[in-house]
Amino acid sequence: MAPTFRQIQAFLAVAEHLKFVKAAEELHVSQPALTVQINQLEAALSIKLFNRTKRQVSLTAAGKDLLPLFERIASDMDNVMAASSDIHEARRGVVRIACLPSVAARIVPIAMARFRETHPNIRVHVRDVLGEEIVEMVKMNAVDFGIGARLTPDREIKVEGFLTDHICAFYQKGHPLEGATGNLKLNDCVRYPLILTSLNSSVRVLFERSMAREGVEVDIAGEANYMSTALGMVRAGMGVAILPMSAIDAGNAQGLGYRPIDAPWLNRRIGFIRKASGSLSPVAEHFVKALQDAGESLPNATFQSSRRSDSAI
Repeated sequence: MAPTFRQIQAFLAVAEHLKFVKAAEELHVSQPALTVQINQLEAALSIKLFNRTKRQVSLTAAGKDLLPLFERIASDMDNVMAASSDIHEARRGVVRIACLPSVAARIVPIAMARFRETHPNIRVHVRDVLGEEIVEMVKMNAVDFGIGARLTPDREIKVEGFLTDHICAFYQKGHPLEGATGNLKLNDCVRYPLILTSLNSSVRVLFERSMAREGVEVDIAGEANYMSTALGMVRAGMGVAILPMSAIDAGNAQGLGYRPIDAPWLNRRIGFIRKASGSLSPVAEHFVKALQDAGESLPNATFQSSRRSDSAI
């Protein structure tokens, strides 16, 4: 059998004091128990480590050769315990997340800046990707957790509610939608050429479902992966963009008008996505809390905090 760490500690204590009585006192064990541990270590190694008489204890040549190796093992174990404590207390480590570009542009940087003040030795790696990619990265363990929308049932992941992102129509100033009275309906928007996000985006999936619900056909003037590109198309006069309100921060909507669309089923619910079969590390849990605090504390936030149960997402 391989030596145990307790046996190695026993060897080091005896090697230091060269007295079993003092070594036993240091380790808070009885002398007979200490003797058993040394005997077991010697049996495991098939090597005699100490010369023992009634009056004297000394290291054998083999014991002297193994002493620095056992000291290194003990030092490594101390480092392991210290590192484990740091990770448990969120004093060091790495957090890897994948999130929607809109969240990465607004809330994540604020949470990171605050988090760095209280956890300076924790690094946060952020991947801003589209909705389907987030889920796949979580399932492949490429990240600790994701921030996105669950659009289809998937038993491999679980989602904790975080934010609600209201869907809006973005248009050039002076567009007829700007002066329309009452709540803006989806049918009011589909009268005009539309600019939409790409097919694998969460906003597009919600929009397509809404169109099927309304039974309406639309004129798609342009598609874009990123909201900044979609807003650029609006600025160029190509049409009306259907985007989440967070595009105000993520895509530079300066000079454009926008209005929320009154269609609750179109709003995007964003949550923390993690594997159903696993649990987050302590440092990742601490960063989730930092994100929640950032989401709730933003003044005039384009997102609304939405701490719901998993079934609500």
